[in-house]
Amino acid sequence: MIATWPFGKIANEHAFEKLRAGGSRVDAVESGIREIERRSSDGSVGIEGRPNAAGYPQLDACIMDGPGQRAGSVAGVEGIVHPISAARAVMDHCRHVMLVGEGARWFALEHGVESIDTEPYDALKAKWVAGERSSDIDGRGHDTVALLVLDADGELAGGCSTSGAGGKLPGRVGDSPILGSGLYVDNEVGAAGATGLGENIMRYCGSFLVVEYMRQGMHPQAACEEAVHRIARLDPKGYELSICFIALDKQGRWGAAASNQRFPFAVATAAGNEIVRVPRVQPR
Repeated sequence: MIATWPFGKIANEHAFEKLRAGGSRVDAVESGIREIERRSSDGSVGIEGRPNAAGYPQLDACIMDGPGQRAGSVAGVEGIVHPISAARAVMDHCRHVMLVGEGARWFALEHGVESIDTEPYDALKAKWVAGERSSDIDGRGHDTVALLVLDADGELAGGCSTSGAGGKLPGRVGDSPILGSGLYVDNEVGAAGATGLGENIMRYCGSFLVVEYMRQGMHPQAACEEAVHRIARLDPKGYELSICFIALDKQGRWGAAASNQRFPFAVATAAGNEIVRVPRVQPR
C-alpha cells in the first residue's frame, strides 16, 4: 500500500492492521483513512480541518474498489466525522455514485455515520450571506490523504479524503472526491491518487491520466512523472502547479512524483512501512 504525506504511514499501519484481522481491501482503505480523519492530520483532513471562507469545514471524500469499478463519493458535506465512511455508504448502499452537500449528510446519517451538531454553522452562514467576513480564517494550503491498497489476491482499492483548501469559497469542491482526478482505480492495471492544488489536478483528470500511462506499460514511477510533464506542458503555470501523484500497479510496483516540491509519502509491504521522499520532477 502507498499513501500521501508522512501521515500516510499511520494510514498504512491501520490499513494493514485491518487486513491482518481479516478485513477486506476496502475495509483496509476505510480504516486507514478514518484514522487520519480522526486525528485531523495536518489540520487539513477531517472535521477539524481548515474552515472555508465562511468559517466552517466542508469535507470531501471518495472510495473505489477495483473489481466491478464500484465507487462512492461525497462532497461539500458538513458535520460528518468520517466522510470516507459516508463515501463507502454511497458505494455500498446507493444507486448513485456521488452525493453532495445536505443530501450527502442526510444519507450518511441514515446509514449511521458519526456526526456532530451543525447548528453553529448556521450562524456563520448567516454572517457570510450578510457580507460579514472573518479576519482569522486560515487561508493556508492543505493536504489530502490518498491511500491505495493491493491485497493478497492481487485486487486493488483506494480512497481519498480532505477538508479542502483553507479559506475556500463555500461550496468549492476540489479533486479529492472526483473519480479520475483525486483517485482512480482500474483493477486491470493499477491505481493512482493525487494531492495538492485540486483545480490543477481536476482540469486534467490527473489520476486517470497516471493509470492510463500505466496501461501503456509504464512503471508507476514513470507514469506519475509523465503525468506531471504533460500537465506542465499544457498549463500556463508550467511546473509551478503544486500537484503530486502516487501510483500502485497490479504487480505491486509503486511510484510518486511532484511538480514543484520535494514530496514525502509512505509505502508499506509485508517487510515494513516507511516514509519515502522524491525530489520535484525536473522540467524538460
